[in-house]
Amino acid sequence: MNSIVTLTPEEVTRAPYRPLNAPEPAVDVQHRADGSMVLTCPYALGPVANDAVAWLRQWADTDPHRVMLAERDMASGDWRRVSYGKARSQADAIGQALLDMGLRCGDSLAILSANSLEHAVMALGAMTVGVIAVPIAPAYSLIGKTLAKLAHVADVAMPKAVFAQNGERFAPALKLMHERNAQLIVAEGELALAHHRFETLTATVATSEVDAAYAQVGPDTIAKILFTSGSTGQPKGVVNTHRMMCVNQAMTAALRTGVSDQPPVTLSWLPWNHTMGGNALFNRNMRLGGTLYLDDGRPLPGEFQRTIRNLREVLPSTFSNVPAAFAMLADELEADPAFNRAFFGNLEALSYAAAALPDELWHRIQRLAVQGSGMRVPFTSGYGSTETAPMITTLYWIAEGASLIGLPAPGVEVKLAPVADGRYELRARGPNVTPGYYGQPELTAQAFDEEGFFCMGDAARFVNASDPSQGLFFAGRVKEDFKLLTGTWVATGPLRAAVLDALAPLVQDLVITGHDKPWLGALIWPSLQACRRLMGEPQASLAQAAASPAVRAAMAAGLARHNRAYSGSSTRMLRALLLTEPPSTEDGEINEKAYVNQSAVLSRRQDLVAQLYAEPLADGVLLPSPD
Repeated sequence: MNSIVTLTPEEVTRAPYRPLNAPEPAVDVQHRADGSMVLTCPYALGPVANDAVAWLRQWADTDPHRVMLAERDMASGDWRRVSYGKARSQADAIGQALLDMGLRCGDSLAILSANSLEHAVMALGAMTVGVIAVPIAPAYSLIGKTLAKLAHVADVAMPKAVFAQNGERFAPALKLMHERNAQLIVAEGELALAHHRFETLTATVATSEVDAAYAQVGPDTIAKILFTSGSTGQPKGVVNTHRMMCVNQAMTAALRTGVSDQPPVTLSWLPWNHTMGGNALFNRNMRLGGTLYLDDGRPLPGEFQRTIRNLREVLPSTFSNVPAAFAMLADELEADPAFNRAFFGNLEALSYAAAALPDELWHRIQRLAVQGSGMRVPFTSGYGSTETAPMITTLYWIAEGASLIGLPAPGVEVKLAPVADGRYELRARGPNVTPGYYGQPELTAQAFDEEGFFCMGDAARFVNASDPSQGLFFAGRVKEDFKLLTGTWVATGPLRAAVLDALAPLVQDLVITGHDKPWLGALIWPSLQACRRLMGEPQASLAQAAASPAVRAAMAAGLARHNRAYSGSSTRMLRALLLTEPPSTEDGEINEKAYVNQSAVLSRRQDLVAQLYAEPLADGVLLPSPD
């Protein structure tokens, strides 16, 4: 196998970008006496669809045989595909079946399933007749003995029917729903409780009742309830109206028209019970008549090889993922030049979500893009939340470097409330913002400020305060900031990104420590693939990597490198521990989007934090290399 050709940074910088058909960055700024600002986009929003099902019906009418979704068949290994025409007919049949079961507009259908073809048409069928789709994180049904989070979700959403992909796998969860008088629907596996079969629903003959119900669906109809991760308490049910989702797609259409006349082909694992996968990517695919391949891999050790297998077969024209996945992808592309050429040969753009992309990783991907295709690749990104379905700001132009969240999208007002050190808390108001939390008016009232702006809980700063059109950087989650024992504030988000940069590519993720402590430290998960390469031991375990003198020396040097660049007490890292246990999903340390929850990790691993700060120095604690 040929090795990747080495390019200098100058050679990469001289390479042109793939074209990106988008307007120049622009923003209108209203300054206020209290130091806050309101930012808006000067570009027009453009047409907004009436409802999210309209895109499915449009493509079913104009190109019914075009593939809409594809999923790997676990038995044969082949791809199962569903066309726009078939998805429409199945959605209409399911809509009729739900009406026959007594559900009406405003009732809810809970979905207990990972991404699947059946999940997709169940949700679309529900929304066709005004039934609210409630996709629930599978972990709520499969992890933990009490199913406490699932019970909470059920009590909030009060579903009249529940769909489960597999009756046997979700049997305890279905029993809980059955006890709350929900009708059960199962696609696979046996279930002792009375239930409907998915194939029976899709065989139902749709009548004029379906079109009559669909005619009553409008922009203010609730399309979905998406529950937040519940990492700091019980999950909150975020109302997502059709208007919210359709405005989001109109925002994207106004700014990112793409460079190809062909419908996009993409591969994604991002879960549909979250807004990025379930709203931004799924709805974009429908709007553009694209084909979405469901990735059965995840950016986790032992699971990402399935993603690589799928990428080799699909070769998407667009690819969106979390930063952790791009680090793993870079490992694979560097090891296989043929795959690198094939991957970038068909790619128009990349995008990332859920966390900031380290600058080192951004440059690494660009080097691979130039090696594979002779051109750099545009990285688009943005910022938003479940409550904004999801976008409020977007990076729609070609920018150098990572961590930009762009500028406000058309149609939304973004308020910047001063925090400290040139950072601003983000708030949003507009037609893409949720009317509130389902059945929880007290939480709704707490979420908005006195002017009706939704408080995002995150911070941003300008790339150049004297020229706001250059965009905004993500500056961390305000709730994750803390004070050292000295009273000095630590901005965790930017600091975490800087340390990741200094330690790349040896680190998978990390958590900053130091709340009410005299100085900063870190709990670090090594990147197993990168450590194995450094060690020259392709079968080394995570524990062996964490104990390796070569790895520890490289980490110590990286910490020293960071400290030379960031020498203040709020940024300087004095100790670290290399972790050998992956973050726990069950304990909330990592969510389905592969985002590590800082507070949950620090709470669960208090003994390791104590070890980090112990005197005398505890075994295994890593110090920066001497200056």
